[in-house]
Amino acid sequence: MNATNGRGRAPTQAVHTTPEPTLSRPAPRNGRSSEPARNPVSRVAAFYPQHGVGWARIYARRLWFSDVAIIVLTLASAQAVLEAQGTTQLPVYGLGSVSYSIAMLVIGIIWLLALGVIDTRSEHIVGHGNTEYVRILHGTVAGFMTALTVAFFLRAELSRALFVFAAPSGLVLLWLSRWLWRQWLRRQQLTGKYLHRAVVVGEPGKVAHIANVINSTVGTGFELVGMITKRPSTDPPQIDLPVLGDYNHAVAAIDKAGADTLIVASADDLSPRMTRLLSWAMAERDVQWIVAPAMTDIAGPRIHARPVAGLPLVHVSFPTLEGNRRILKRSMDLIGSTLLILLLSPVLLAVALTVKLTSPGPIFYRQERVGRGGTPFGMIKFRSMIVNADAQLATLLAQQGTSDTPLFKVTDDPRITPVGRILRKYSLDELPQLFNVFIGEMSLVGPRPQRPAEVALYDDVAHRRLRVKPGMSGLWQVSGRSALSWDDALRLDLYYVENWSLASDIIILFRTFKAVFMPEDTAH
Repeated sequence: MNATNGRGRAPTQAVHTTPEPTLSRPAPRNGRSSEPARNPVSRVAAFYPQHGVGWARIYARRLWFSDVAIIVLTLASAQAVLEAQGTTQLPVYGLGSVSYSIAMLVIGIIWLLALGVIDTRSEHIVGHGNTEYVRILHGTVAGFMTALTVAFFLRAELSRALFVFAAPSGLVLLWLSRWLWRQWLRRQQLTGKYLHRAVVVGEPGKVAHIANVINSTVGTGFELVGMITKRPSTDPPQIDLPVLGDYNHAVAAIDKAGADTLIVASADDLSPRMTRLLSWAMAERDVQWIVAPAMTDIAGPRIHARPVAGLPLVHVSFPTLEGNRRILKRSMDLIGSTLLILLLSPVLLAVALTVKLTSPGPIFYRQERVGRGGTPFGMIKFRSMIVNADAQLATLLAQQGTSDTPLFKVTDDPRITPVGRILRKYSLDELPQLFNVFIGEMSLVGPRPQRPAEVALYDDVAHRRLRVKPGMSGLWQVSGRSALSWDDALRLDLYYVENWSLASDIIILFRTFKAVFMPEDTAH
């Protein structure tokens, strides 16, 4: 018979458990705290004022003024065109006529509100990536469609010039404005200004992966100041990033580092309770909380949040380039290559004559490359090397020790002719590939086509490059061209394959023109 206490219940036996580690908190300045022990995060936050709005928010606010200026300029120009045609009044059913100045004011307000509703100036997207440009497109379309709907119900006969002239020109000017702002921002960041001071928390190997990607990419807006991980570590990170502390002292370490951003990598020993406490502490300090998923190279359109039983589950859709998306990309390639061939025909003729007159051999060079799905095709280029240059490739690669890397690039290649160096620097030797695009073997934008010998060195990961057509230009070509290593080039190509969109193709094409006309030292 079990012994009982005076109340008829069996005495509770002590259960010895290892207490879960908690986030360390600085002691109160007066040596004690009146805060209840059940709310440790409040006690921490009480001694640290909020950082206030960061530079990203101020930068986003400046965009509002440039958006207003562009909308006013666009609609004022459209009104001037209408007045030049003798149209000054807008007929409205039941109201007679209204001055077009009032109509332009209403359209401008609707346009500006649409850009705000679609969050085109969100501090989380401005300054980097393609999302900002895509949202501007959606906001402009939504604004003008709303204006058209309002005009329909009011039976107002809006001039077609507004949609033919104002909408496209305004969209281009908004894109140009945001691009110019980005150039200004990049220059500021090169001097150490307008950067987020970020700390990465998680397992050393995953922290190292995140840090390597951020540090090797221009224009991320992050300055990594340290990492927080479990101690002692048998897996030291392969990155020159100081360890600021362990999980138990994360809050104090972040405060000491003066960080305004915390990047959280996955860590098995960082419990949900500790993560929740840490997130509350960061919210009190107005420190950005960024979660880096274990699955990398995923763009926003493929990520969908779905709360289930209080859990913020993230759904990731698989990449597809079939059906309408494939038709859209092919249409863009066909129209674009046709227009470029017509526009550049004088340049094609001039380069062909130059190659023929300056070195013996054929004008064009045709080489077997591997296309979509592993299908070989003959890629056409203007000849920029001596005849029989391919016979020397294996020897040159062996001499520089890169014969086992799937990127057959020879540094200071002796086979290139004097004229060929100029053609390669400005990518003029690539122009005949427009015909490969026209007949459907290549695309204007895509992974760089490689030789069968290079593809033979692919691993399972690299084979995903072959899921789309190779391109004349691509993400890695405009991000460093020949200066990039194979690993960096592969990472960028895979990101493109996984996250293709029409907007990304347009942006890459614009960046291609910059890379061609200002090649610096990245073209070989």
